[in-house]
Amino acid sequence: MTVAPLRSALFSLLFLTAAGPALAADGYVGASVCGSCHKAELELWRGSDHDRAMEEATEKTILGNFHAAQITARGVASTFSQKSDVFSVQTQGPDGKPGEYRIAYTFGVDPLQQYLVTFADGAYQALTTAWDTRAQKAGGQRWFDLYPNEKTPPGDVLHWTGPANNWNRMCADCHSTNVRTKYTLADKRYETTWSEIDVACESCHGPGERHVRWARAKSDGTPMRARGHAELVVDLHDSTSGAWGMSGDTGIAHLDKPRTSRNEIETCAPCHSRRSKIGDAAPGQPFLDAYRPALLDEGLYFSDGQMQDEVYEWGSFLQSRMFNAGVTCGDCHDPHSLRLRAQGNGMCAKCHAPAKFDTPQHHHHARASRAALCVECHMPSRTYMQIDQRRDHSFRVPRPDLSAAVGAPNPCSTCHENRTPEWASADITGWNGGAPRPHFANAIHSGRRLGRDAGRLLTDLIRDRDQPPIARATALELLPGFAVEDSLTLIPAAASDSDALVRAAAAAAAGRLPLQVRPVLIQRLLEDRVRLVRLEAARSLAPARSQLTGKQAEAFDRALAEYEAAQTIHADQPQAHVNLGALYAELGRPGDAARSYQTAIDVGPYFIPAYVNLADVHRARGEDGTAETTLRKGLERAADDASLHHSLGLTQVRLGRKEEALAELRRAHELAPDDGRYAYVYGVALSSLGQRDAAIATLKKAYEQHPADVEIAAALASIERDAGNVEAASEYARRIAAEWPNSQAAKQLVANMVQAGP
Repeated sequence: MTVAPLRSALFSLLFLTAAGPALAADGYVGASVCGSCHKAELELWRGSDHDRAMEEATEKTILGNFHAAQITARGVASTFSQKSDVFSVQTQGPDGKPGEYRIAYTFGVDPLQQYLVTFADGAYQALTTAWDTRAQKAGGQRWFDLYPNEKTPPGDVLHWTGPANNWNRMCADCHSTNVRTKYTLADKRYETTWSEIDVACESCHGPGERHVRWARAKSDGTPMRARGHAELVVDLHDSTSGAWGMSGDTGIAHLDKPRTSRNEIETCAPCHSRRSKIGDAAPGQPFLDAYRPALLDEGLYFSDGQMQDEVYEWGSFLQSRMFNAGVTCGDCHDPHSLRLRAQGNGMCAKCHAPAKFDTPQHHHHARASRAALCVECHMPSRTYMQIDQRRDHSFRVPRPDLSAAVGAPNPCSTCHENRTPEWASADITGWNGGAPRPHFANAIHSGRRLGRDAGRLLTDLIRDRDQPPIARATALELLPGFAVEDSLTLIPAAASDSDALVRAAAAAAAGRLPLQVRPVLIQRLLEDRVRLVRLEAARSLAPARSQLTGKQAEAFDRALAEYEAAQTIHADQPQAHVNLGALYAELGRPGDAARSYQTAIDVGPYFIPAYVNLADVHRARGEDGTAETTLRKGLERAADDASLHHSLGLTQVRLGRKEEALAELRRAHELAPDDGRYAYVYGVALSSLGQRDAAIATLKKAYEQHPADVEIAAALASIERDAGNVEAASEYARRIAAEWPNSQAAKQLVANMVQAGP
C-alpha cells in the first residue's frame, strides 16, 4: 500500500491583513499634507471608494438602518440599533449565545457596506449581515446575508467571528494605509496599526516625507538634488513612454514606442489580485518580491482564464492583448476618483475606432442595445458577495466553442439562455469566416483532469512563448510528476524564461522530480533577482540540501531563511505553520515538523491538513497509534473530510486492521469521487483483500476520469494481468506509453506487460 505524500499547504491566496489605532510613522505624512499642494487630486479622491474604504462608525459614515432594524438569516436573528452616537448589533456570538456588540468601523461603501466589531484580543470581525447601499429601485436599501446558502454555526470558518471574516488577516492592508498587523503568537493577540484609516495618497505613492522636504526646499530656493521623480518613493510617471496613435489600417491605437515602466500595474496589483504575502510589502516593492499571486488554479479561474472566484483584476488583465500592448490601469481609470475616463463605448473608442468597431457589422446587434456595449461581450461580469458585479479584465473575444469543450461561461449564452453554446459558436464562425483560434483553455482543462491529451497539450503550452506567462506557469504547475523525461527538458528552459512567474512555476514543478536531478535543473534559481523565484527554488531543493555544496549551499541557506521569514509573516494563520512543518520534515527535522503542525492546530483547529501531516510525522516515527489518535481528533472537527478518512485508512493498514482500513478508504473515495489518488488507493486495497471485480470496476471508473494517470493505468494493468487478462493489461500499458512517450514509468509498464505475455 502506498502512503500519500506529505503535503505542503499553500497559503490561502487571499491574505488581507490587520487593525488598530491610527499612528503616523515610517515617513508617512497624511493626505491632508499631500493635499496642501495637490488640491485637485485631493478633491478627486474625496468621497471615492478608496477614501471611504474604511471609516469610524458615525452618524455620517454609517449607511445602514440602525433604527431597531432586524434580519433573520439561517435561523439567527440580528437586531441593529443606535443609542446617541453608539451603533450596535445584537446577534449570535462566538459562544453561540446572543450578545450585544458595538460597531467600531464601517467597511466599504458601494454596492454594500459591512461593519466591524472589535474583540478583546485586538481582532476586528466583519459582520456577515451587510447593508445593500444601492438605490431602492435597484433592490437596495436593505439588510442581507452574505452566505445565504451556507451553514455557519459558531466555530465555523465562515461564522462572522471566524477566521474568514477576521479583518486583521483578511481585509486590512487593502483598506487602510501603512498597515502593520503586529500579531503575537504567544498570546494570540493583535495590536495592529495604520497611518491612515483609508486608502490614501501614500498607499500608492509611498511615504511622503522625502517628497515634502523636497517641495519645501524647492519653494524656498534651497538646493536639493532630486532622487527619481521629485523624491517620490514610487514614481508612477513614465516620462520615457510613447504616445498613443490610431492605426488607419486596424482602427486600433498603438504606442509609438514601448513603455519602460510597469510601476503603475505593480502598484495596483497587491490589492487587485488574489495573492499572499512573502515579504516586505512596502510601496515601491516589486510585486513578486512581496507577494505570491494565484495562478489559473481550478476553482479560482475557469479553464480559459476567466475569473471564477473572487480573484479581482490582475490575473485576468495579464492575459489580455491590452496588457501586452502597454495599456495600464490609469489609461481607463482615473487613479484619484477611480471613475472611468469616459462612459459607455466612449471609453473603448479612445483606442478602438468607432467607425470600425462600434457598428452592427462588428458586434452584430442593434445599435444602442445592451448587447452593443463593448463590455457586455468583452468584459463579462460575475456577481460576488451576492450583489457586487465585477467585470473580467482579460478583454477576451467571446468563445462559446470553449463553453462546449471545457465548460467555461460565455456572454452569448448568458443573454441567449435558450440557445446552446454550439449555436453561438456557429454564428460567430459565420461572422468571422473561419474557425476559432487555438486557445490554452484546452490544455488547462485537460491538465486539471489528467486527460488523455494532457501531456502533449501542456507541453505545447509551456513552450509557446506567445501565450500569456500566467497560463504557461499554470501549465507547469499542472504537469504531472511522472512525466520526468519531458520535465527534464521543459523545466530548464522555463527556468531561464524572461518572465518571473514562469521561472517560479519551473522551480515549483521541479519539486515533483527525483531528488538527484533537482539541483542540476534549478539550483541557479536560488540566486534569482526575484524573491518569489528564490523561495520556490528553496522549497523544491529542501529535500536535496545534502547535494549542495559551496556557494550553492550558501545560496540555498539564504533562500531558505527568506522562505521561513515569509511564513512567519502569517503567524496567525495555520497554513503558514503547516508550510514550515512540511519544510522541516523534508529537511530531516521531524521534531520541528511536529511542533509546527501542532502550532497550526493550536492557531487554527479547523485547518485539516495540519492533522494529516502531524499524523504522517508520527507514522514516520513508527508511532501509528498516536497517528490514529491525531486523525480522530481531526475527524471530531470535520467528520466528512476525505483526506482524514484516507489517512486513517492507511494508518489502519499499517496497524494490520485491513477491514477497518478498507471502510475508511471507501469513505474517502465516496466523499471525493473525482480524486484519482483516493480511487487508486481504494482500488488497490480492494484487490489486496481479494475483491478483484470491485477493484477493477473502481479503477476503470477512475481511469475514465483520469486517462493519463500512470498509477491508475498501472494498477489496472497489474490486476488484469494477475487475473490472466494479458490483452486487457497490455492495452492499458500501450495507452499510457502513447500518451507519454518519454516517460520511463510508461516504458517500464509496457515492458512488464510484454514479459507477462503468452
